[in-house]
Amino acid sequence: MTTSSTGSVPTTAPSASRTPGSAPAHPSRRWWVLVIVGLAQLVVVLDGTIVNIALPQAQAELGLTDENRQWVVTAYALAFGALLLLGGRIADFWGRKRTFIVGMVGFGAASAFGGLVSTGELLVTARALQGVFAALLAPAALAVLTTTFDRGRERNTAFAVFGAISGAGAAVGLVLGGVLTEFVSWRWCLLVNVPIVIVAIVAAALVVRESKAEGDNRLDVAGTVVVALGLASLVYGFTQAEDGWGSAVVIGFIALGAGLLALFVLIQKRSDHPLLPLGVLTDRVRGGAFLVQLIVGSVMIGALLYLTFHLQIVLGFGPLEAGLATLPMTLVIMVMAPILTKLLPVIGPRVLMIVGPVIAAAGLFWLSLVTVDGAYATHVLPPLIVMGVGLAGVFVPMQNLALAGVAPHEAGAASATSNAMMQIGGSVGLAVYTNLYASAVAGSAAVGLGSLVEGYSAAFVAAGVATLVAAVISFVMIRGSKEDLLPSGPVVHMG
Repeated sequence: MTTSSTGSVPTTAPSASRTPGSAPAHPSRRWWVLVIVGLAQLVVVLDGTIVNIALPQAQAELGLTDENRQWVVTAYALAFGALLLLGGRIADFWGRKRTFIVGMVGFGAASAFGGLVSTGELLVTARALQGVFAALLAPAALAVLTTTFDRGRERNTAFAVFGAISGAGAAVGLVLGGVLTEFVSWRWCLLVNVPIVIVAIVAAALVVRESKAEGDNRLDVAGTVVVALGLASLVYGFTQAEDGWGSAVVIGFIALGAGLLALFVLIQKRSDHPLLPLGVLTDRVRGGAFLVQLIVGSVMIGALLYLTFHLQIVLGFGPLEAGLATLPMTLVIMVMAPILTKLLPVIGPRVLMIVGPVIAAAGLFWLSLVTVDGAYATHVLPPLIVMGVGLAGVFVPMQNLALAGVAPHEAGAASATSNAMMQIGGSVGLAVYTNLYASAVAGSAAVGLGSLVEGYSAAFVAAGVATLVAAVISFVMIRGSKEDLLPSGPVVHMG
């Protein structure tokens, strides 16, 4: 680990270059930027889960099959994750503010389209379009945050808030989806984005300052195509494993995806203007944070979907009641985030990144004990509270570590990678959990709701095991100490 002349090691990067004539943001303006970026992040994360509660109604109205309904969730996460790297590079060289606003406009338009569709195929298309524009919006938002809060305790606070929003947003989506589906229509789970987007666009135009990276602004087209096809092939292969992991289709698509991703790495090594500078990944601490994000994404997007199914199908909750039933986890994350933020400089990020996943895994294993007759208060609520405590411990330091020591011209790429890990984790995780669920249901000796519960339990156990792997990754790769997040001293690289 490199140290400064003063001996302290903050995990921040210097500000990116700003457009000519722009001045550093006034301190009060910085906090308004946090509000705007937080609002954008809430919309992006929220849309990963807001349709979960609405799926039963949307499926019935649009005629979606059980096999195809997961694509309403997967299409968004896959398009989002596959194009995030391109979105990050566009933000770096075209301008973060400009990219942020264009992403917001497109996201709002795709949301409006999705709320008005008449077929299941069009709904999946609209969700994919949302993902495309979210891939512009999300890395631009995080890069704006990175360059606005470039060091010190304010940066730690800003990233803690951002991390809490990322963590709570998925659960907020379930609650809001329940409210809208119960009292208006499932369509408003998409249409609700439009007024939020309008407010964010106006605020960003007034408050956010433009910044760009210096240097070559050419885009890596070959890398973009290869990584997008590789990720799509990988996820599609996992989704086809319902009839067995040994089928030619499953093996073929997973192998093709892995081969294309390996080719992508080779292209990045040889490119003069790589889509993803490999130095962003090879830093030990950042690499560990990215891997943890991959796993957490699978839990927040994949495992929570089966929780909503259990609440509505087995416990008989209505959409609103099911949404509210997930709220305790969100509230725990919100309560714990400021406490852990104050504790972070004292104990350092490594402890939280190890203990947090262990606690979250305990909650998931507890949740796997659900039964057909098990009440919400005894079989669901306690595990959700435990999960909230554990996830808060992960979200508070995770974003900061994922962007530690990033060079100014690579802020967008690093931000995109951070978001991509969550979305790709969600896509792959949902595919894996869906197949484990289907296998458990098919092999169950129980009938009716009993077989469904066994399927949900299998998904929760798998998510718990994955979360324990995240703890092991943090133990091995996260080597930061309590000094790593303190504000003194010049900016240095953490490695």
